[in-house]
Amino acid sequence: MTVKLKTMLTKRIIACLDVDGGRVVKGTQFLNLRDAGDPAELAAAHSAAGADEVVLLDITATHEKRGTLLDTVRRTARELFIPFTVGGGIRELQDAAAIFDAGADKVSMNSAAIVNPALITAIAQRFGSQAAIVAIDAKRVNGHFEAFVHGGRKPTGKDAVLWAKEAEERGAGEILLTSMDRDGTGIGFDCELTQAVSAAVNIPVIASGGAGGAQHFVEVFREGQADAALAASIFHFGLSSFSDLKQQLLSANIPMRWPC
Repeated sequence: MTVKLKTMLTKRIIACLDVDGGRVVKGTQFLNLRDAGDPAELAAAHSAAGADEVVLLDITATHEKRGTLLDTVRRTARELFIPFTVGGGIRELQDAAAIFDAGADKVSMNSAAIVNPALITAIAQRFGSQAAIVAIDAKRVNGHFEAFVHGGRKPTGKDAVLWAKEAEERGAGEILLTSMDRDGTGIGFDCELTQAVSAAVNIPVIASGGAGGAQHFVEVFREGQADAALAASIFHFGLSSFSDLKQQLLSANIPMRWPC
């Protein structure tokens, strides 16, 4: 097993806001969405509670062939004093520029990056690699992990691990890796998927999909070699607090950002 030196750095806990029609929603395996609240209000609450970062994903922008909801981004950005990433509907450099102008610190690309990988390089060169995040929605298909686009609706035929390596080569500063199989299930992150991608790249990997409790975070940081872990449901619906989670991770000797 390859072990990256950066695994000794402090780990990040990231709150995810999946937005549909200006409201935060959460489902299971990208389906059966239910309302979770207003994005600006939830972002403020997560920040105050100790989240290290917030990610807002406009999950229907690409499928509906429209741009990101910039007003929602502006309202949310005004509530935050921690790093803020926005994804969904970014097709061109101008789309990314508009999102940065609305207050985001980073942008996340998925479908457009696969269609036009040069977009990764263009954003990295203009705004810095640290601001260029490539999101990969991966699902187990015939014994390997395949990347999906359009909110998980469309298979690409691309191997997720190889795509992560290419994204890094093209200038991505981080990989936001979501297990479609685990999304919303609460049964734990896919550590095999996370470890495979983390071992293949030298940039941070954010694990997403499946968080249900503190032990799942311990597992994905240890076994999955993740640099950060992202969750939604357990924070939106009050099943866990950032403070309690970080205390439990510190007790498990996982280096955390503190205070929370």
